[in-house]
Amino acid sequence: MADLVLASSSPRRRDLLARIGVVPARIHAPDIDETPRARELPRAYALRLAEEKARAVPRAAHEAVIAGDTTIALGRRILPPAGDEATQRALLTLLSGRRHHALSAICVIAPDGKLRTRLADTIVAFKPLSPDEIDAYVACGEGLGKAGGYAIQGRAEAFVRFLQGSHSGVIGLPLFEARALLVAAGVGVD
Repeated sequence: MADLVLASSSPRRRDLLARIGVVPARIHAPDIDETPRARELPRAYALRLAEEKARAVPRAAHEAVIAGDTTIALGRRILPPAGDEATQRALLTLLSGRRHHALSAICVIAPDGKLRTRLADTIVAFKPLSPDEIDAYVACGEGLGKAGGYAIQGRAEAFVRFLQGSHSGVIGLPLFEARALLVAAGVGVD
């Protein structure tokens, strides 16, 4: 069995892997430029980032690497992570009462160097949010730094009126796809 390297500093990805019985042998956060390219579409962007993150992490011959990226898209528009409260407020206002896509890309590099990717596209629809609801959510602080300005595993789950796809993918790692890629790479999965 291959040892697994998690190419992420996200505690959520580590916790999600634990749900399928996978404990990384080590964690190595990649350092890549996450700026979207000119006219880059959201699906291509998410897949590119997952692959770049996986390739940026050194691995030994007996190790597999898993990396992921979760991108929130409104139509063809890639929504940024909420770096501050003003950005988060603007993002939540955009998402209020609308459907959007949570694109969760995964890349696994097997010990033999074979690279495999998958993308889970989850449709999420928020209820219309009042200015008071947006203010209260921004004040709680959980959406800062998150794609689209929210964390579905927290208080924002109460805003979701419809979800079609992978709940774990919206959190940060679609487990169905991750499990399939890890098995194909020779990583032990429960």
